[in-house]
Amino acid sequence: MILLDSNIVIYAGQSQFQWLKELLQPLPSAVSVVTRVKFLGYHRLTVADKADLEAFFAARTNLETTMKIADHAVRLRQQRKMGLGDSIIAATALEHDLQLVTRNTGDFDWIPGLKLWNPFDTQTPP
Repeated sequence: MILLDSNIVIYAGQSQFQWLKELLQPLPSAVSVVTRVKFLGYHRLTVADKADLEAFFAARTNLETTMKIADHAVRLRQQRKMGLGDSIIAATALEHDLQLVTRNTGDFDWIPGLKLWNPFDTQTPP
């Protein structure tokens, strides 16, 4: 199973990146609760967009933030300046031993043990 970073969800929803949506569709995937909140909590979300996003999230495993994940995110933020969302997403991937799919590998490549895949670099999952 893979964990989708928020930026991958954004790209996969854009028509010019249809290839990405098709690439990811058959793969078992999960999202962090952070990604869910980020998208469904957007204040200008249309009714149609909300329905599409709810269907998207319903088709994936939604991983909650546990205290263990929160503690791991704290340790990551103590090591280096890192956004709250990124730290929780990285900690979620680590705690569930999932590969993080992101276009922003530079935000995460310093984290020991975190498996990364940027489908914009290689369309074959490692």
